[in-house]
Amino acid sequence: MMSVAWSRLLKSAYRKEPVTGFIVMVGAVDVVIGGAGASGSLLVFGLGTVGVALAWRWWQIQRSRVEEPTPAPEYYLPAQSSRPSLPMLSISKNHPPY
Repeated sequence: MMSVAWSRLLKSAYRKEPVTGFIVMVGAVDVVIGGAGASGSLLVFGLGTVGVALAWRWWQIQRSRVEEPTPAPEYYLPAQSSRPSLPMLSISKNHPPY
């Protein structure tokens, strides 16, 4: 049950950010191989890779929040027409419409 939830989380994160997801996966594999093989240097390298990837992603999120100004509304018609307004039409009682 946990593996299904974990795989869904990884798939959704990888779809949103494929570059960061790939770097995190490479670092995680290095961590697992370094931890299982008792290779401290590979373990530290993997942890550093994962840390740098996550810090880079966090920096991108922070930068996008700062740089996103509220877009100005785009009007397709001017606020007031440059033409004079049309006169009001009234039906004359002497000449009914045909």
